[in-house]
Amino acid sequence: MTREELINAIQKKQSFLCVGLDSDINKIPQHLRNEEDAIFLFNKAIIDATLPYTVAYKPNLAFYESVGIKGLVQLKKTMDYLHSLDDKVFTIADAKRGDIGNTSQQYAKAFLDPEGDFNFDSMTIAPYMGEDSVTPFTVYDGKWVILLALTSNKGAFDFQFSKVDGEEKHLFEKVLETSKKWGNEHNMMYVVGATKADMLTAVRSIVPDSFLLVPGVGAQGGSLAEVCRYGLTKDCGLLVNSSRGIIYASGDADFAQRAADEAHKLQIQMASELSKIQ
Repeated sequence: MTREELINAIQKKQSFLCVGLDSDINKIPQHLRNEEDAIFLFNKAIIDATLPYTVAYKPNLAFYESVGIKGLVQLKKTMDYLHSLDDKVFTIADAKRGDIGNTSQQYAKAFLDPEGDFNFDSMTIAPYMGEDSVTPFTVYDGKWVILLALTSNKGAFDFQFSKVDGEEKHLFEKVLETSKKWGNEHNMMYVVGATKADMLTAVRSIVPDSFLLVPGVGAQGGSLAEVCRYGLTKDCGLLVNSSRGIIYASGDADFAQRAADEAHKLQIQMASELSKIQ
């Protein structure tokens, strides 16, 4: 999906919601757990229910890889279903990969190759090993790198706020500035946690036009209004992710409807925020 297609989808649905498919067999409704394709059936129900309010879906690969081949089969079925939709959505492999160049090439091939089993639109990448670990993910036309910049977990303070360049810049600012040489606003996004919304001014001063993937709204306590206040651009420039707050809104037979209700609540708020830039 190109930048223009993503912006058009946001405008059409008046939403910049990304639903995280962190699908855990131990948390999905009991009545599905004994099904052979339990995770896929859960994902399909969530997708069908939330699709009117959602422009992106983000499977967290750990929840699929942790159960081996069966989990990867469920992931492939989920991706095949997303690709079959008439309503095109943006797909994110939440993998946080990053290794020496030839290894990164293989990770990119596994998840981004249009001829591969998964064919994601984008992939989350850790930048710690530098340019040659990131650029192999940029070789596929129309695909995106989503680089970790400023995360929402408490451990973010261990490194990301360390001062560099003569104590003038934080490390996350250095990551943003340096990575602009590796890509642009058409093939590179950045992860910036909603719990760090007050730092979005600094982020936007460096990457004013890039899309940001923003986790942390909902279960982690991030404020959508604060994220929009500091991060919204004329083209929206945001994909705000909610995982647990949507997909586990109910553990009963009404789980899909409850997920739709939570997604709709966020979409209404997003439409209100988008009206301010239109």
